[in-house]
Amino acid sequence: MLETLGSLTTSPWIYAVVAVSILLDVFLPVLPSGVLVITAAAAAAAAGATGPVPVPVPERVPDIMALLVIATTASVLGDMAAYRLARRGGARLDRAIARSRRLTRAHERLGAALARGGGALVVIARFAPAGRSVVSLGAGKTHRKVKEFLPWSVLAGMAWAGYSVALGYFGTQWLGATWLGTAVSVIALFAAGALAAFLIRRPPPSPTPAG
Repeated sequence: MLETLGSLTTSPWIYAVVAVSILLDVFLPVLPSGVLVITAAAAAAAAGATGPVPVPVPERVPDIMALLVIATTASVLGDMAAYRLARRGGARLDRAIARSRRLTRAHERLGAALARGGGALVVIARFAPAGRSVVSLGAGKTHRKVKEFLPWSVLAGMAWAGYSVALGYFGTQWLGATWLGTAVSVIALFAAGALAAFLIRRPPPSPTPAG
């Protein structure tokens, strides 16, 4: 698998693969879109890596700015696809959501957060495993307005893409163009996901009674 990823990052197709993976992982959270972004960013940084072990660098590597823009755009488009699907969903989707306590709870919290004008939950959920799916479907199902959801989706996409690209790029710059830099970056991505999942599951603070 690592050899396949390595050869893919030197191909122009890497941009299409990254975009499709990010677009679809809102419906299939098992897709390794974050790992793909990190690997591509690591390849982009390989030419300037300063690790202790010299590693041959391919002539063609991804453009870091193009990768950042594509990852952000694909993230937002995927969010909006899930949002539209849920917004137009029928009884079957209603029954599926009703059977999931996770989705039901997310709907309640998301609706309250967006009603207050605060969509930080959308940004945090972008890092959590399946959090993007829950939030995007929840926003559509609760019929939140596009102007309430889209800006936070854009911010979430920029934050996630920026974090993932930075991990791959700077991890390689500091640790060298070896498997170690990519491995440390992937671990940092999963750590951020675990923290985001914890923050989402944590119950909101109870309102302080008026004295």
